[in-house]
Amino acid sequence: MKKIITFFLFSFIMPPLSLFFAQIPGMVNYNEADGLNSSYTYHLRQDKNGFIWIGSDNGLFRFDGKDFKQYGKEEGLKNIDIISCEPLPNGEVFILPFLNDFAYLKNGRVINLNINDYLKNQFSGYIPQITRDGNRLYLYGTGNPRNIFTYENGKVKKTPVLLEYKKRNLSTLQYDFRTKNLYLKNSYKGEIVVYNLITRKEKEIKIDKGNMICEKGDLFVFQNKGKITIYLRTDPYHVKKIHSYDTKENIFYGVIDKNNKLWLNVQNGGVLYFNQSLLDPKKTLVSPVKILKDHVINNVLVDQDENVWFNSRNSGLFFIPKALFTNHINLSVKSNAEYIKAIAKDDESIILGYNKSSGAIIGKNGQIRDVVIDPNNKDENKSVYIKNNTAIFGLSDKIIIHDILQNKNTELICNVKSISPYTESSVIFCTATCLLAYDLHSRKTTYLLNERTYTALPYTKDDLFIGNFSDLYKFNIKTKKKTLFLKGYYFTDLKKLKDNVYLGATNLNGIIIFNDQGILKKIEKKDGLISDQVKKIEVENPNTFWASTNSGISRIELVHNNPQITNLTQTDGLPSNAVSECVIRNDTIFIGTSKGLGIFSIKKLLAQEKFIQKKVIINSVTIENNEHYHPGNDLNGYSNNYVLFNLSFPDYVSQGKISYKYKLEGLDDDWQVSSSSKIIFNSIPPGKYVFRVYGLGYNGKQSYISSDLAFEIKPRFWQTWWFRTVLVIITIMIFTAVINYRLQKRRNKKLEKFFHEKKIAELELQAIKAQINPHFIYNCLNSIKYLLFKEDYEETENYLDTFSQLIRKTLHYSEKTFMPIEEEVDYLSLYMDMEKLRQDGLFDYEIYVSEKVNKRWVIPSLLIQPFVENAIKHGISSLNSTKGIIKISFDHADSTLCITIEDNGKGIKTNSQLPIHPSSFGLKLSQKRIKIFQQLFETDIILEINDLSEKDRKQGTQIKLYISPYENQNTNLHH
Repeated sequence: MKKIITFFLFSFIMPPLSLFFAQIPGMVNYNEADGLNSSYTYHLRQDKNGFIWIGSDNGLFRFDGKDFKQYGKEEGLKNIDIISCEPLPNGEVFILPFLNDFAYLKNGRVINLNINDYLKNQFSGYIPQITRDGNRLYLYGTGNPRNIFTYENGKVKKTPVLLEYKKRNLSTLQYDFRTKNLYLKNSYKGEIVVYNLITRKEKEIKIDKGNMICEKGDLFVFQNKGKITIYLRTDPYHVKKIHSYDTKENIFYGVIDKNNKLWLNVQNGGVLYFNQSLLDPKKTLVSPVKILKDHVINNVLVDQDENVWFNSRNSGLFFIPKALFTNHINLSVKSNAEYIKAIAKDDESIILGYNKSSGAIIGKNGQIRDVVIDPNNKDENKSVYIKNNTAIFGLSDKIIIHDILQNKNTELICNVKSISPYTESSVIFCTATCLLAYDLHSRKTTYLLNERTYTALPYTKDDLFIGNFSDLYKFNIKTKKKTLFLKGYYFTDLKKLKDNVYLGATNLNGIIIFNDQGILKKIEKKDGLISDQVKKIEVENPNTFWASTNSGISRIELVHNNPQITNLTQTDGLPSNAVSECVIRNDTIFIGTSKGLGIFSIKKLLAQEKFIQKKVIINSVTIENNEHYHPGNDLNGYSNNYVLFNLSFPDYVSQGKISYKYKLEGLDDDWQVSSSSKIIFNSIPPGKYVFRVYGLGYNGKQSYISSDLAFEIKPRFWQTWWFRTVLVIITIMIFTAVINYRLQKRRNKKLEKFFHEKKIAELELQAIKAQINPHFIYNCLNSIKYLLFKEDYEETENYLDTFSQLIRKTLHYSEKTFMPIEEEVDYLSLYMDMEKLRQDGLFDYEIYVSEKVNKRWVIPSLLIQPFVENAIKHGISSLNSTKGIIKISFDHADSTLCITIEDNGKGIKTNSQLPIHPSSFGLKLSQKRIKIFQQLFETDIILEINDLSEKDRKQGTQIKLYISPYENQNTNLHH
């Protein structure tokens, strides 16, 4: 461990190395330009969610495949030189800074341990070792440890190590929390000391000399002068040597990955990878593969998906997907990382043309032999060709014909566009000035056409398809006749699929399938092709071919003449999406890209997952400025502003080309797509919602399942139904009160007016009564005068007696508004007896009260007498030979009291057709009283006058009074 510390300190003062390209094709280098704001990185860890954690000299970084999140001084770290960290299952991240100042990260917040001074004294000279047990960490020193510290949930407790060190120099190997055994290495002797913290007993185990490089579980790796020895613990007190290997390298650190494979960090650069499980029963380790030899690698991590990460000194973070790494390690053909512009094959070899004046030839044994054409020239290869021992490199300004056996070059000066096979022993050069045929045996050149050509393909012995910048022609070699065949297509490549069926790669229109008569089919991006700009075509079989593009590569299989297309990109293991060309040999496809050669088994390459076997991680949810980490099903809040979802989709193979497809159920059922990891919803109304989100990797591949989060936006009190109900009620009450106030005000005015009018009516009624009394008395006095004039003193006496009774009753009832029916009948009988006495028996009368009528019902006082008086005075008084009859009846029907006064006089017509006789002053007063009664008591009184001679063919007049009980009327009738 001291060597590791020395190496770290030495690394700080070393000058930075020049940045080289990664040696594995498709390897990605993340550095400051990508957000990893640190050149020097230490250890790598991965948490349960898949996030990558990077310790560096500028704080702790978390990487989710797209963004680097930095935790430094501003986030609360007291020491930003972070060697490592330990992500725990409960979401905490324990942070180990260089020279201590321990802290942990929880819910996005750095929490410094309040026992740092206590721990610092224990680990002041070195970095503590850590053993993890779930959420519990055991920290102990690397040399002569005095205590073992247990960290859990932000607290630390101490267990003393009561080991007698004496003069022994013991370095700690491991603490086994299950057995409570502490394993230490004696630096002076080849032995392991096992000390039990419970029994305080120790035991020595003999091993070879050396310093420990790394350990994992029951495996221990030691090195001594470059020789690696690996031990396996068979029980708590016994180990056995299972492997050894002489690396002849100075190793300063090592890692045993999740597959129990060994990685060794070399002091002078690179990593040694042993592609074999250390638990493999084979005794001999296979020779390691050296990776990134031009970079000093501090740490290696094989993540949950078998992708490989390398932490470097001064060169950032390197990443290689599983597919590319597997190909690089396992395939017999060695790959490279050059920018490949062209690729071709024959039966023996594969030729590569680079983006400079050089190339390579890969033999059957998989060995790559570089061919340097011109070290002082940077011209790119446009096209390459190989046949037997002749390799042709078509550069932008010349053609180099390379003799493989003699390693000699022949140069032709021309601006080549493409090279196509012609005959068994010749090829065609398409150039900027002409079309040439070149014989591989005689080395002679033949001019076929003196025009610029881009592509050519023989389809008969003497006929060629040739393409220029815009059209495709048929050309006969013998006649030199050129005929336009397809207009408007810029063909970049021409290949024969099968008899009389040809393929054309176009610059803008995808792939054209045609025969010698015309176009058979077009395959474009709308049909599923990865791009409409196709560079080259490679035929796999008569129904299958491959199209190389700048967006990846497409495999097109014609099934019943319908294209079945599979698109492959970096997510499937390609070194780069910029594919120049490919060739196929048996089940292996060699793909030339801008980041090197990809070599794949076609069968494995096509066995791609339709979905990404990951799901989106919802890091936090912010509701109304309250950020909720690890949100659960009880998530809720109040919001008038926004709800923000902080997302991550750790699909590292997509290399940052990540987006999100989401919707908020309860608000909108339409799916939205965003490339931002922060999804914001503004002004969500109160309610229950479910946020659903899918991760989209490069090329649109989707996560296999959505991440769902239910939450509730609670209403403010002014948004609740009860508040709204109360508000509506209060509003209605206020509105009603205002209306009632206005109505009451208006009603009071009406009442005031009504009472005023009522008072006036009462005064009028009193005035009318005052008029009736004198009128009645006046009529009676006239009758007395008439009797005295006749000197009928006896009658006069009787009349005066009756008159006195009548006057008393009249005065009595004139003070009252209502009187009972039975009293009205007595009053009318007394009055008519008096009139009958005065008229000397001129008439008879009848008063009839129906059984339906309650005699105690009250009616307006003195209402009927004027009508009876009118019947006597103006009705029967004019009879000469007939005796008068006056009939009065009280009846009740349909809640209406009907009072009828009927006489057998001459009727109304004989009295000038007037309903009321001009001299009938009492009747006029009675009608006026009816109107006033109606006004005062809301009593409906109807006066009806009928001429019986018109109605019943008999003479006389009929007066009917209808009294209906409105409101208080019924009370009046029943009073």
